[in-house]
Amino acid sequence: MPQFQDILLLIGQLNYTWTNTESLLIHMIAGLARVDKETAIVIFLTLNTTRARIDLVERLSKMHRTPADCRADILDATRRLSEEAKLRNKYNHCIYSFDPDSGRGLTQLMRIVDGKDDLRYGKVEALDDQEMARIRESIKSLVAINHRFWEIVEEYDFPR
Repeated sequence: MPQFQDILLLIGQLNYTWTNTESLLIHMIAGLARVDKETAIVIFLTLNTTRARIDLVERLSKMHRTPADCRADILDATRRLSEEAKLRNKYNHCIYSFDPDSGRGLTQLMRIVDGKDDLRYGKVEALDDQEMARIRESIKSLVAINHRFWEIVEEYDFPR
């Protein structure tokens, strides 16, 4: 069973890797919208959700002026980033609790589910070895996506 410190370090690494990779959408915006990096930063920061930023990049890539190979590369990378967003969102939007004796970690999701006749919230899940492995795999995937975005920047000569 993972200990408190191990869990916090891994969640921190997930958040760092996510933020670093999401910020590369700035270069996608700059290249696709044909603007300088500073303008792309303003656009990126004006859109205050990951979903909005990814939507913009995907829509820009689908414009007729974007070469088909560039479009395919970007859409593949943003699709992969969106897949990783699910796990990242889970760990950014939950409450953590830890048993002081065992160090066992739990998450409680901060989401309401409206049923037909009832309301449910706060699904509790264990932060066990299997879940820690999922987080490690997500971090590896994010690193690969990060490298792919940089390859796209180089290949299509997007602003750095």
